[in-house]
Amino acid sequence: MKLPIISVDTKKKELIGHFRNARTSWRRTPDLVNDHDFRSLADGVAVPYGIYDLQANTGAFYVGRSHDTPEFAVDCTATWWRDFGQYLYPESKELLILADSGGSNGYRPRAWKYFLQHHLVNPFNLTVTVAHYPSGASKWNPIEHRLFSEVSKQWAGIPLTSLEIILNGMNATTTTTGLTVTAESVEREYERGIKIGENEMSQLNLTHNETLPQWNYIIKPSTEDQLSVQS
Repeated sequence: MKLPIISVDTKKKELIGHFRNARTSWRRTPDLVNDHDFRSLADGVAVPYGIYDLQANTGAFYVGRSHDTPEFAVDCTATWWRDFGQYLYPESKELLILADSGGSNGYRPRAWKYFLQHHLVNPFNLTVTVAHYPSGASKWNPIEHRLFSEVSKQWAGIPLTSLEIILNGMNATTTTTGLTVTAESVEREYERGIKIGENEMSQLNLTHNETLPQWNYIIKPSTEDQLSVQS
């Protein structure tokens, strides 16, 4: 039985509108773009949260329109497990997550661990091991060079003037080594600044590893709020 291993991270936020996108693409007529990428000129901001499955060589993007928060990161991961992971690995009760040390899925935010317990681990009765890359080593994260770079190539020279163009570009991303990608939008608005107190943290079924405990830990199901949402 294969242990499912996923690499997660938020790709660079993208302004939606007529803005220059690096590199070039061939077309009959040029797309005119703004000479500055002012946020005030944008029709919105896309927040693409990516999940790369190392075993299946597949990528999934969940593109939000609000804030890149720990709850958003966990909800995207839980959606991937619900829609893909549990069917690709039906016998597995464990999941290994590779993540950077900072950002919404960093090792510092309490909310990341809290929502992992309550939105992923408990509902799916899943033991989750999280391994964070140390500061300055994020480029070792497989999602960077196996998924994000390929999407950037797909977008090369194309102004991202709508959410549809962003999603279509992601869905069209493939490689000669078999990478396939799916993408969908996330309509929910996420609130920033959610505080998780000491009492809530003490109730998590979380164990730090002996090796680099600040970056490596295991979260196991707890008896509270276990729900059967696998179907």
